[in-house]
Amino acid sequence: MRKVMETVVQFIPDKHPDPLMRKHGYIGKPLRRVDGPLKVKGEARFTAEFDIEDVAYAALVHSTIAKGRVTRIDASEAKRMPGFIAIVTHENAPKMKNPKLLNVMDLAQGVGGSDLPILQDDKVHYDGEPVAIVVAETLEQAEHAAWLVRVEYEAETQSVSFDALKEKAVVPSDVLGEEPTVKLGDADKALSEAAFKVDHVYRTPRHNHNAIEPHATIASWGDDGNLTVFDSTQFVNGFKHQLATVFSLKPKQVRVISPFVGGAFGGKWSLWCNSVLCAAAAKVTERPVKLALSREGVFRVVGGRTLSEQRVALAAGKDGRFLGLIHTGTTATTTHANYPEQFSLTPRHLYASENMFAGQKIVNLDTVANTWMRAPGESIATFALESAIDELAHAMKMDPIALRRINEPQKDPTKDTEFSMRNLVEAYPRGADRFGWSRRNPEPRSQREGAWLIGQGVATAYYPFFRWPATVRVRISSDGTAIVQAAAHEMGMGTATVQIQHAAERLGLPVDKVSFHYGDSALPDSPITAGGSSQTVTIVAAVQLAVEKAHRELLKLAHRNGDSPLAGARYERIEARDGGLFRTDEAKGETYSAILRRARQAFIEVEKSTGQAMEIMKYSMASYGAQFCEARVNEETGEVRLSRWLGSFDCGRIVNPKTAASQFRGGIIMGIGMALTEETMFDERRGRIMNRSLAEYHVPVHLDVPPIEIIYNDIPDEHAPLGARGLGEIGITGAAAAIANAIFHATGKRVRDLPITLDKLL
Repeated sequence: MRKVMETVVQFIPDKHPDPLMRKHGYIGKPLRRVDGPLKVKGEARFTAEFDIEDVAYAALVHSTIAKGRVTRIDASEAKRMPGFIAIVTHENAPKMKNPKLLNVMDLAQGVGGSDLPILQDDKVHYDGEPVAIVVAETLEQAEHAAWLVRVEYEAETQSVSFDALKEKAVVPSDVLGEEPTVKLGDADKALSEAAFKVDHVYRTPRHNHNAIEPHATIASWGDDGNLTVFDSTQFVNGFKHQLATVFSLKPKQVRVISPFVGGAFGGKWSLWCNSVLCAAAAKVTERPVKLALSREGVFRVVGGRTLSEQRVALAAGKDGRFLGLIHTGTTATTTHANYPEQFSLTPRHLYASENMFAGQKIVNLDTVANTWMRAPGESIATFALESAIDELAHAMKMDPIALRRINEPQKDPTKDTEFSMRNLVEAYPRGADRFGWSRRNPEPRSQREGAWLIGQGVATAYYPFFRWPATVRVRISSDGTAIVQAAAHEMGMGTATVQIQHAAERLGLPVDKVSFHYGDSALPDSPITAGGSSQTVTIVAAVQLAVEKAHRELLKLAHRNGDSPLAGARYERIEARDGGLFRTDEAKGETYSAILRRARQAFIEVEKSTGQAMEIMKYSMASYGAQFCEARVNEETGEVRLSRWLGSFDCGRIVNPKTAASQFRGGIIMGIGMALTEETMFDERRGRIMNRSLAEYHVPVHLDVPPIEIIYNDIPDEHAPLGARGLGEIGITGAAAAIANAIFHATGKRVRDLPITLDKLL
């Protein structure tokens, strides 16, 4: 297993090449995905598809109570089954430490989905928690043997009802490192005295992760005591550190490989117990072990989005200016994860208000730990806040776009810092013009076609900017090619494509001469993939520094030889183009190949790291957008059909329009699911998820998705690397509110409780 190397992707020249392949200046061009051919031909290997010699297969035995202890495990029948190898329980599991929870000051150390002990005692903390792992020669044998294991429990009183406990909710110590509450002036007084006001409660349900690829792990221990793990993770570096902690190893003794990931959306950021259990089973059996979770297993082991209950109160003067803004509420979490989904952070930075109060409380439940899910906090916050703004606009008989424009802040409302760049007021009119907003009759129930009531809605999209420290290695070879290496991931968002585009432009090389190596913790450390929509700008910043260092080293080589056209040239007076370095004021220069061959070097290799993103401390940085939606509601059946969508975004520079549009659309589609179909059904008597399958947990399908048009400002943010800001999560924000607002406009019925199912419209 140790011979397996990182994933390598590059552009393959066509017989009839795209003109872009023959030009430099790749940033902003819609180049096709470099990983696309591998995927459409079925040659891209995902974790569970690796064929490892002598591998055994594992299956989990899940608890059937929410709280208590295991009193007896009877595996006698399972042990008699053909192919049975071993069962690992708390009685024979290797000694393991607890995973570590999130440390916002040191993300490189990774994050455990929970800090519970894993098979170290007889306690049960939630329904579905693994109490044993069975290993057999085949997958079918492992699953059958696990089904035959009989477990007896001593149940304890569980806390699983949010409604029963929300009156006892407490204020958390912090919300992702920020103060749990923010207060400006007296929002309650402003609300009581305002000429116009709205004050309502909005509810969002639990959501569960359903990436197309369920979680999978292959673990193997070497004779040297080192651990190699293939895992469908979006954070190989974090998994390396977490697994080292759990098994009392040094990080260099752990290697995590993640070549392709079939979606993650936050669910594969944290180290969940299935990965640890697979490694533990491999240690006990002294064989490589593969554990691929079923769809139902993902529901039981991997956390999802918490439910929320949010109060939004808005007070406005006759001119529409906000005099008071209150956004408070409660979410659920667990004592073994303690993650309060940060909905209260969004209202702090989005609109100007003379008085503001934003904060949240939490209740702790005996459930699988909740976790990050695309735009955690912001997605549910924008549903509540943007619905309330629409309600206020209707009460004031004001256009909802005009109301938002009136309350556009000049500075960050609570941080009191300048925006690095904020062109939301430009995105709105561009979107409105393209969507045809001016043709909208503002009166609810004013448009129909037969039994179908038609309405249009709008909402603001918002997601903060993040950038983490990262390290990148760049190698330039004498054959005129270059390699960029980083422990990054490709989950379908276009990371590899964009990084090759950027590196090729900065190196002055054709894109088919640059390759990107990723998906292996043995490569230079990189941060969480898609964590805060940050991977592109994070790696771009490191590539920029590494290429500069490489160019300086190459110039030094050229200086050593007086015959070089670059001899005596200053770094500030050279540029990269045509496969090498050239003087900016004249045509003199030479290729990388010529420089290296003269120096009798096969290649030059450099490594460079970035530090903390100081721009985030100095400025208020975020991506923004305006979501426009047209909905049709059948007056007789309550059925909702979305007929048109337009997203107008302000995310800085767009590096690749093709991959960017795909990300915007993907987020919007998740927002459609959030608004209309997705809901985790939870039995508050037993603490059990009831709809643990794609047959019963309804994600959007093709017929649920309307034509989605994407436009964007494409104005570079001079304070962000390459002028770009994150766009992977912005698409889901505001989407649910735009749908709810369109449905209100169509029917006159305001739904404040997601999902908006037909029973709520009849």
